[in-house]
Amino acid sequence: MRRDCHSMPSRGRLALGLSLALPLLASPVQGSAQGLPPGLVSQVLQNADPTTLATIANAMGNAGIGNGGSLPSVPLAVPSASPTPPPAALVDAGAPPVTPGAAPAASYAANSASPVFGAQLFTGAFARTGAAHFNPDYVVTAGDRVVLRLWGAFQFAQVQTVDPQGNVFLPNIGPIHLAGVRNQDLQRVVTGAAAATFRSNVYVYASLAEAQPVRVFVGGFVRRPGLYDGTSMDGLLHYLDAAGGIDPDRGTFIDVEVKRGEQVRAHVNLYQFLFRGVMPPVPLGDGDVIFVGPRQQTVSVLGLANNANVFEFPRNAHPTTADVMLLAGPQPSATHMRITRNTGPVKNVDYRPLADAGALPVGNGDTIEFTADKKAGTITVRIEGEHESPQEYVLPYGAHLGDLLQQIRFSQRSDAGSIQLFRQSVKDRQKTMLDASLHSLEQAALTARSGTNDESQLRRNEADLILQWIDRARKVQPLGQVVIGQGPARDDLLLENGDLLHVPTRDGLVLVSGEVLFPNAVAWQQGLDANGYVSRAGGYTQKSAARRIVVAHADGSFEEVAAQSHAVRSGDDLLVLPRIDTKSRQILKDMTQILYQIAVSAKVVLGL
Repeated sequence: MRRDCHSMPSRGRLALGLSLALPLLASPVQGSAQGLPPGLVSQVLQNADPTTLATIANAMGNAGIGNGGSLPSVPLAVPSASPTPPPAALVDAGAPPVTPGAAPAASYAANSASPVFGAQLFTGAFARTGAAHFNPDYVVTAGDRVVLRLWGAFQFAQVQTVDPQGNVFLPNIGPIHLAGVRNQDLQRVVTGAAAATFRSNVYVYASLAEAQPVRVFVGGFVRRPGLYDGTSMDGLLHYLDAAGGIDPDRGTFIDVEVKRGEQVRAHVNLYQFLFRGVMPPVPLGDGDVIFVGPRQQTVSVLGLANNANVFEFPRNAHPTTADVMLLAGPQPSATHMRITRNTGPVKNVDYRPLADAGALPVGNGDTIEFTADKKAGTITVRIEGEHESPQEYVLPYGAHLGDLLQQIRFSQRSDAGSIQLFRQSVKDRQKTMLDASLHSLEQAALTARSGTNDESQLRRNEADLILQWIDRARKVQPLGQVVIGQGPARDDLLLENGDLLHVPTRDGLVLVSGEVLFPNAVAWQQGLDANGYVSRAGGYTQKSAARRIVVAHADGSFEEVAAQSHAVRSGDDLLVLPRIDTKSRQILKDMTQILYQIAVSAKVVLGL
């Protein structure tokens, strides 16, 4: 049903005038620094009552247009390109705008987790987003709605639908063929047709109001084949995403067909979009078919690659390693490639340096893994503590501790006889052994048998305490200290990359910790036994095992000593172990072993 401004009631004319005047007057257009002439409002509402015109004038004044009471006259500039589509108030109420369908309620998690390149493209984002309001490359087709306005000597305002012949009809001008016209050329075509009839004093505005609602079939190897609603301005990715995306295990990403009947209108390679950001404009009509064919030949990429995925190549192509490297992008650390060829029951592997790989042929189902095959040439060792040398040394691979000690300059405060060596590989092994012991203790605590109900309750309470202790023990990190000892054998010790050498200070202190009242550092005294150092730290606690004392020497060696022992040296750590009260002899044995293990590897006394 057609409507013009003369047939509207006063309230409709007011809404039309406000929606037309304020947006157009407030926004500049191409060809003039001013907006459209405010006199246009009076021309469009020439039959409106004075109250309506006063309301529009006041609204313009509040918006800063004109002087608020009069409508100034400025030169008219006909826009050369279609501005933003008109407000919804101008659209015929009998045909509401088409809202693109929301994405179906489905999980796209499988696409995100797929190793196939391109599967991550379909996560529901395209399906939830409708067509853009202004697409300059969109081609007008039958069924599209166009806003047409003429003012000046001849006045006309209407939203028309492009008929099956591809035309719209304007009074005194006749049919104007718009089918096949691009959106950005729509203003020029309608203006040219009006100029053939009206030589002057007639101005034209033409804009695409909305695209044609269409229903598109999506078939082939997609997750949810079916018929999907949208508009002709919605792109290919919108409908593929609405169908759940291409099935990465079966469908092709490099040859998606757009069909109309038996005719194939376009072949779309999504790799062009993923690698170059190029998506060909393919206007879709009602009943069109988007068909995803079967997956073609593939090559898997693993290892040190920036884009490690499964890549697809045309069925009749002959890809090479150079083609795969261009898509995968090996990381700078990669030096070699391992090619596992899909040759039936026999597994053939080809291992080549990247520099010599060249353009080796690869076939369907082959796997290429980029690796770093590097031999260590040098190692770095860090020196900390009391010394006057640089803190980091670069040594040849295979260097010994003696080679490094010759380069260290000790100070007068350095304890050169108690050098400490800490190594990451030793730390990892200590942690592995501790975890294994804790796991065994956990199994013993959970599987202990009971003869009576009372004993069962005691076992349960005891197991809860032991499990809490195990959780605390798992958080202990060993130091990774190596017992290097003394003598010429120490100099033959091979160094590893990342080793840390610590030179202790002759501070004359003994650190007393564990089950003592006041753990503290005590000054070393010649002839003082272990019990004397404990006494200076406040004495034993009630949980201590008075005769279980471990002395950890500065060079990494340790020994269990009696309370009257005089084996404590300057710089030692004296650890008083706790008493373990448990009903099971096996659990008592395991916990005692773990207590020693933690004390030696981490120099920590973990009480129960």
